Amino acid sequence: MLEEQPSREQLLLEIERLRQQVEDLKEEKADLEILLENTAEHSDTVESELRDRALEAVREGEVKLAQFLEAIPVGVAVLDFEGKPYYVNHAGKQLLGQGVVPLNLVDNLSEVYQIYIAGTDIIYPSQNLPLVRALSGESTTTDDMEVHQPDKKVPIEGWGTPIFDDAGKVAFAIAVFQDITERKQAEADRHKFINKLFELNQNLEKSLDAESDLTDAYGRFVPHQFLNLLGYESIIDVNLGDQVQEVMSVLFADIRDFTMLSETMTPQENFNFINAYLSRMEPAITSNHGFIDKYIGDAIMALFSDCADDAVKAGIAMLDILTDYNEHRQSVGYIPIKIGIGINSGSLMLGTVGGKSRMDSTVISDAVNLASRIEGLTKDYGVPLLISQQTLERLRNPADYAIRIVDKVQVKGKSQYVIVYEVFDADPLEMRSAKLENLPVYHEAMLLCERQEFRSAGKLFEECLRTNPNDGVARIYLKRCRDWRSLLKGI
Repeated sequence: MLEEQPSREQLLLEIERLRQQVEDLKEEKADLEILLENTAEHSDTVESELRDRALEAVREGEVKLAQFLEAIPVGVAVLDFEGKPYYVNHAGKQLLGQGVVPLNLVDNLSEVYQIYIAGTDIIYPSQNLPLVRALSGESTTTDDMEVHQPDKKVPIEGWGTPIFDDAGKVAFAIAVFQDITERKQAEADRHKFINKLFELNQNLEKSLDAESDLTDAYGRFVPHQFLNLLGYESIIDVNLGDQVQEVMSVLFADIRDFTMLSETMTPQENFNFINAYLSRMEPAITSNHGFIDKYIGDAIMALFSDCADDAVKAGIAMLDILTDYNEHRQSVGYIPIKIGIGINSGSLMLGTVGGKSRMDSTVISDAVNLASRIEGLTKDYGVPLLISQQTLERLRNPADYAIRIVDKVQVKGKSQYVIVYEVFDADPLEMRSAKLENLPVYHEAMLLCERQEFRSAGKLFEECLRTNPNDGVARIYLKRCRDWRSLLKGI
């Protein structure tokens, strides 16, 4: 293989120089022929001298041309106008394995010089060789040839060009060709690299798919939103003790009398029921920009970081879903269920707790404990959804919801009183309409209770119950008013 291969542009330049050399020789020959004709009348001696001078000039031109062709660092082959091999330079002999071979026809040129279609054992069609096509007056280029030498196979690239005589006929066909082993090897290496890159890309995609599956899998145990709040994208980045403080709304939801209900079912039926219930509740939370922090048996603890409205809307949606679920349960012979939802808002600490072998995500805050306590109050007041004063204050527009005050209570573990409110947007239409209609009377009655005017307050609660006998909160306050009046009389 040649040490330094010229570029395509250099080869085309060499072909042009070769063509010019041939044209120069033709002009010199023509000049000498004219000179001989003009001196035909001279003596035989003069004519002989001129002829010798002409032959010497032609020989010098041929020598110059041969020297030029031998100096070219690529193979050069020439066919005469009859299609017979006329000349092959040294570089060409090295590539072809031999020099000029006497041939009558060009049809078997590929077989004689062992030229094959690259990468195959198929003889290259002689009529497609650039050198042969040049005999037809075509200038062509090809890089799909391969010379089979005894010890190796050499890929070559060739250019063919015709040389015309004064009459416009092809006098010679010239081909320039070079060893392109390095280029082919580079192309093969490039293809290998591309294939390897493709394989690596495929493996990377598989790895990413596996990671995605793993992410989805652990996301069912540790919410992605929880990790994002900690500033992580992957669970593998989480360290024990990582924590962050956020202002959030906390929602607790619990099934009423679940223990009694579960006693009527087998363990398998219990699991089926819990999963059927929880799978229906989850979309109400996620669709309102919240995430479930944990399941505690049949209870749900969810967090909302954007605004309190998301938590309240999620609670309302859960109750709407429960209505549809109960209709389904009754249609297949099961008793309907009731749930209680409590929502509170405040500052929370989210982080990881545990040890080296086992850690868990958790939320620590008095706001969380209060949300759980408020959920428990729903049992006492017979309403499905209660929110704290803190949550009410964080609503963008409380008037968008059906809300009424329920009580000022001192919950377990709290020294200060907490005001809780009922959100009754999910009540049955008749019940909701009645509560809204009684709202002015109800609020006035609550204000009278605050002033300890229990007789007047009791009358107003009685009025609420006449139009809405199922108002459990009004019934509780009516009883309180009577009890407080009796207590005051006793004093």
